[in-house]
Amino acid sequence: MSVRIVIDSASDLTKEQADALKLDYMPLKTLFGEEEYLDGVTITHEEFYDKLIECGTIPTTSQVPPYDFEKKYREIKESGDTAVVITLSSLLSGTYQSAVLALEGYEDCICLVDSLNVSIGEQNLVQYAVHLRDQGLAAGEIAAELDRKKSDICVLAVFDTLEYLKQGGRISKTAAWAGTVLSIKPVISVIKGEVAILGKARGSKNGNNMLIQQVNQSGGIDFSMPYCLGYTGLDDTLLQKYITDSSALWEGKTDQLPISTIGSTIGTHAGPGAIAVSYFHL
Repeated sequence: MSVRIVIDSASDLTKEQADALKLDYMPLKTLFGEEEYLDGVTITHEEFYDKLIECGTIPTTSQVPPYDFEKKYREIKESGDTAVVITLSSLLSGTYQSAVLALEGYEDCICLVDSLNVSIGEQNLVQYAVHLRDQGLAAGEIAAELDRKKSDICVLAVFDTLEYLKQGGRISKTAAWAGTVLSIKPVISVIKGEVAILGKARGSKNGNNMLIQQVNQSGGIDFSMPYCLGYTGLDDTLLQKYITDSSALWEGKTDQLPISTIGSTIGTHAGPGAIAVSYFHL
C-alpha cells in the first residue's frame, strides 16, 4: 500500500517530470479547431507555442472529465493504495468538479485538494506534496497540510501582450489596441483562486520593477519551500532579463532557480512572452 499523488497538466509539470517524481498525470485537453490534443502528452509545451504562432487562432482548453478521474480512482483502490488529488483552481476550471463527481464510492482512499491556483503556483503545491509524501505522511495528513498552506502561495506574472486576452474575450479590442500602442504590460496574480490584474506597466522594465515590488510587498520568498520561475513561448530571454533585474531577491539566498515552461492552460490566454514567479511567502 502506498500514497500516490494525482495531478493535472495545468500544474505545468511535464509528463516526464511527473513520471520522475512518481506522480499520476491527468492531462487537460487543448483544441485547435477540430484538432484535439492531450496537454503534455500528445502536445508538448514547445509544440503548443509553435502551433499557436503558426495557426494565428486562439485554441480552447477542456477540463479533465469525471470518467477519467473515476478510472484513476478505481485503479488506485484496486491496487490497495491511497491518493491525494491536486487540481487547478475550481474557480478557473471544471476539473476540480469533475474530480468531485467521480468521488462517490472512493471516499475511503481518495483525498481531494483544490489548489486555488494554476500553473507554477499549483506546481509549488505539488512539489510540497511530494516532500510530504517522501516524509512518510498519510494521504489525509498531506491533504490537510496542503489546504493549510495553499493560501501562502503567491503567483505574479507580466504578460507581454494583451492580444490573446482580447481574442479570448477577456478584454475589449479598444483596451488591447491601446495596450499595444502604449506598450502596456499587465501584471497578473492569482488571488483566492481567481486571476486578477494588479496593475499595468509601460514597457518590460517597468513590468519587471512592479514584479519585484509585489514580491517585497508580499513579505518576501520562503526559500525553505518550493518556488519557481516560468515563461511562455519558445525562449526565455525576457525571463533571464527579469532574473538579472531582480538579482537582489535571490543572491545569497539560493544557489538555484527552478525554471518551468508554461503550457496551454495559461498560454492560451497569456500568449508568448509572459514571465512569472511563484513562491510561498514568509
